[in-house]
Amino acid sequence: MSDESVLANESIVPLLHCVDPEAMLAFWRALGFATTWEQRRPYVYLAFRWSNVDLHYGSGPDGLDPTREHTGGCMVMVDAVAPYHRHFTEAMRAAYGKVLGKGLPRITRFRPGATRFSVIDPSGNSIIFIRRNEPQPEYGGSKQLTGLAKVLDNARVLREFKTDDLAAYRALNSGLRRHGDTASTVHQAMALAALIELCTHLNDPDRVPEWGTRLQKLSLTPEERDQVTGYVADPGLLEPWLS
Repeated sequence: MSDESVLANESIVPLLHCVDPEAMLAFWRALGFATTWEQRRPYVYLAFRWSNVDLHYGSGPDGLDPTREHTGGCMVMVDAVAPYHRHFTEAMRAAYGKVLGKGLPRITRFRPGATRFSVIDPSGNSIIFIRRNEPQPEYGGSKQLTGLAKVLDNARVLREFKTDDLAAYRALNSGLRRHGDTASTVHQAMALAALIELCTHLNDPDRVPEWGTRLQKLSLTPEERDQVTGYVADPGLLEPWLS
């Protein structure tokens, strides 16, 4: 049954937990958000706005541990995600001197062509920017692919949709060992490039020279090099091995 007095023009604004108001204010202001409400007593209430994005915060429950990142979050549906990631990373460099990629707060890495990324605020909330027509991910890799190509697709899903670098690393390491001998040169190179990037971001750089030396030995066309650099979020990490 419909009610004609209910107009379909609602706006929904998430109310997220805030553990440290000062840290929250500093972070979102650094990213270009305007503070539309700032209150400490009788309870904490903060509101921020940028573009058409509204984020509101209230006090978190006692004992909330932001480092567990179980606080909460919301999704922001957009037509194209790359401009948003570019805006936030540029704002971070200007405010902090670098892109915040670890700890709290931070922003997840963004590979060209990806359909989502997350901004994790100082209280552990995840603000996920998602392309509206994002395809449904196939966990485990696309069923239309086989061998190392399927492993690469699964690793992409683990990184971009589950933000699980360790699981992606394990999948690629195992997949390269099982399918590397029968895989195409470009797929081997893509797997090695991703392993280099993942080792770096997992603070386990000991195997980077091993992966890099193997990558350096592969003969790639210019088009294949573009495929390899496009598979990772930070192509600069590959420069010593693709020179």
